[in-house]
Amino acid sequence: MPGSGRDSCLATLISGDKTVFDEVYREFKVPIFTVIYRITRDRMLAEDVLHDVFVKLYKAPPSSQIKNPRAWLFRMARNLAIDSVRKPGSSALPEDMADNRAPMEDTVIDAADVETALRRLTREESEIVSLHLNAGLKFREIAEITNTPLGTVLWRYRKAIGALRDHLNGGLS
Repeated sequence: MPGSGRDSCLATLISGDKTVFDEVYREFKVPIFTVIYRITRDRMLAEDVLHDVFVKLYKAPPSSQIKNPRAWLFRMARNLAIDSVRKPGSSALPEDMADNRAPMEDTVIDAADVETALRRLTREESEIVSLHLNAGLKFREIAEITNTPLGTVLWRYRKAIGALRDHLNGGLS
């Protein structure tokens, strides 16, 4: 996860070598999509935002002066996801009708339970959990990306994990 070869591929892309773009895409598409989906809560919108993230990355990679390209990439994804949710008409359907999960997901009970539990979190809590668990970012990086004090990030994460645990244990903990 963090600190692996994907960071060096991202660094190679930043240096101007676009031949590694496919590798960067393969390595980052799932964690970035997950973060975007946790913010938008709409599969099709999340796919559109994911596409925008990688188009922007290809056309204009960050400068080599960016200290943490991985955090920069997730910040860009987060900002684009938030912008897409703020656009007028972005959530015209009621939340239950806007659920665009693939049918296969519904066949896996555990995944459905986790998804239901995550939907009970606030957007901020869900975003922090996703950035930490799915994107592998450190809490300091999450605080920087979300422009939130580190203590608040830690508190929201602990609160969210407790709520997830309670929900997944049937409210018994």
